[in-house]
Amino acid sequence: MEIFSWDLFLEHPKLLMLTSAFLSATVLPGNSEVIFVALSKSILFAHGFFSTELWSIIFIATLGNSLGSMTTYWIGCWFPKFSQNRPHFWALDKIKRYGIWVLLLSWLPIVGDMFCALAGWLRLNWLYSAILICIGKFLRYVLLLGVSWGLFNG
Repeated sequence: MEIFSWDLFLEHPKLLMLTSAFLSATVLPGNSEVIFVALSKSILFAHGFFSTELWSIIFIATLGNSLGSMTTYWIGCWFPKFSQNRPHFWALDKIKRYGIWVLLLSWLPIVGDMFCALAGWLRLNWLYSAILICIGKFLRYVLLLGVSWGLFNG
């Protein structure tokens, strides 16, 4: 008897999008961009740009990716509190320089995960962090949609 079946994801593509987006935003491997482009491409051709189906995929991808980033934030909270005497590295310097606003870039590969973990480690306000992470992730998927729309139509 199989414990896990890929048929579940084939029957429920939004669940696949949510799972992939969540995993992509953690330290675990995931590739939400490929799934997002594949799902949005089929929706664009079937329903058009302003369909609720397309925007629901954007919302689900943003939600999953933001929840994954907030998981990384909470993992950062588990580390001992920040000490001013420790040596600094690039991402920490950026957070110190730009503050919580750096979380708008949480969608960037590798560095975005570091920003989220450091935000938790520095005990930045979790609500403001969540809002900025969501805005950054939403803009990422809208930009990805725009790029893929241009590639499909051009």
